[in-house]
Amino acid sequence: MLKRCCYIALALICSWPCTKASAQVGDASKPNIIYILADDMGYGDLSSYGQRHFSTPTLDSLAANGLKFTQHYAGAPVCAPSRAALMTGRDIGHGHIRGNYEKGPLGLGAGLPLRPEDITIAEVLKKASYHTAIIGKWGLGMDGTTGHPNKKGFDYFYGYLNQAHAHNHYPEYLYRNEGKIQIPENANRRQEKFSSDLFTTEALVFLDRLQQNEPFFLYLAYITPHAEMIVPDDELYKSFKGKFKEEPYAGKDYSKETSVGGYGSSANPIAAYATMIVRLDRDIASIMNKLKEKGLDKNTIIMFSSDNGPHKEGGANPDILHSAGGLRGAKRDVYEGGIRVPFIVSGAGIERGVISDYISGFPDILPTIAAYSGVNLQQNGIKTEGISLVPVLSGNSKGQKNHDYLYWEFHEGEQPVQALRKGKWKAVLYSSTKVLELYNLETDKAERNNIAAKHPKVVSEFRTQFKSARTPNPYWKIDY
Repeated sequence: MLKRCCYIALALICSWPCTKASAQVGDASKPNIIYILADDMGYGDLSSYGQRHFSTPTLDSLAANGLKFTQHYAGAPVCAPSRAALMTGRDIGHGHIRGNYEKGPLGLGAGLPLRPEDITIAEVLKKASYHTAIIGKWGLGMDGTTGHPNKKGFDYFYGYLNQAHAHNHYPEYLYRNEGKIQIPENANRRQEKFSSDLFTTEALVFLDRLQQNEPFFLYLAYITPHAEMIVPDDELYKSFKGKFKEEPYAGKDYSKETSVGGYGSSANPIAAYATMIVRLDRDIASIMNKLKEKGLDKNTIIMFSSDNGPHKEGGANPDILHSAGGLRGAKRDVYEGGIRVPFIVSGAGIERGVISDYISGFPDILPTIAAYSGVNLQQNGIKTEGISLVPVLSGNSKGQKNHDYLYWEFHEGEQPVQALRKGKWKAVLYSSTKVLELYNLETDKAERNNIAAKHPKVVSEFRTQFKSARTPNPYWKIDY
């Protein structure tokens, strides 16, 4: 299985709740954990995963000094259900949120909120006395709902609640806990404060304020490289302009009349996409430097991934940058390009310099983090389809349990579509037509050769498995 291989504004600091002024960190028996999530970044968008148009040295270094997973999967091919699987440890066949639910009663981007019974990573870690924070995009519950992050175990929240609001990289406001924080520099659709820069600054503030003897969990959910494809016009962006064969994107130009959910025009959307990823890598470098400065690097685990495959929105074209890494499909596809994502784990107690082909996914993160914290999920009545990755992360691959299968579904196309991976086999089933495709991922990871006709017994087994892989859900129905 295994193969070797600032400035910080005083206003921001002062705005943190006084009740958290004594937040502490560093209990040697429990590691600090930072989970960093990119938004719509493809399997091939890091140079350590084959990207050749730009480099990502920070993440490459984390991979070289930790574990790089080559068969890790997002919870879904779109944002909300994928993030729900990450936070709750329930796969899309058993979780409450199975789609973006864009026509819900709270409007575009609000989606369904997590329920009180949907236990999150943060709620698990509170049982182990962790200090918890989310900075960035949430997307699992608006203000006033049961899914607000402050009601789901997070001591502190700063960022976007609404997914459509997060389409705008220059927001006029963000949320701090349950209150709106105005960003006057972006008023009237001006473009002065890039939200990812705000998130990085906020994360540095969070780390600066930590003291001793209480472990922390930081969920840092950037919105790059999600559309819209607009970035600061700095030297980095200028270095990519003219480098790619691309066409300008004509979108909803910034004005007072621009509606939430649209994407602004971009003269160089491919250059902007590349810029976003390199900026993200640079931002993570500043986080790593802060950990070292604070003496936290020796007892902190860093995890990095993306919520689904690369997008084709706002002028982005994953084919130009080979963002899917040679895999079939992209965001909104249950083929590998839509759900297989980079996953890097590095830091305290993590095996170094390892490439792992262990088949894993987002539901595994909750039981993994629970194991590090010492919380027994079964004793606490917490259900998950995930498997703790601690054995493989600590170098004990022989002690690592394997999944019987991994499951996905998608409801925003012409018909519901399901996918199921079981060992080397991957099946894709279209609900309305009943067409089932079968692929051998050991020999055909690009899913070019549908071999269903050659393996009728395997196809029959998969049809049965698809029916038992999910529980009924009133919002997302599949007929058999």
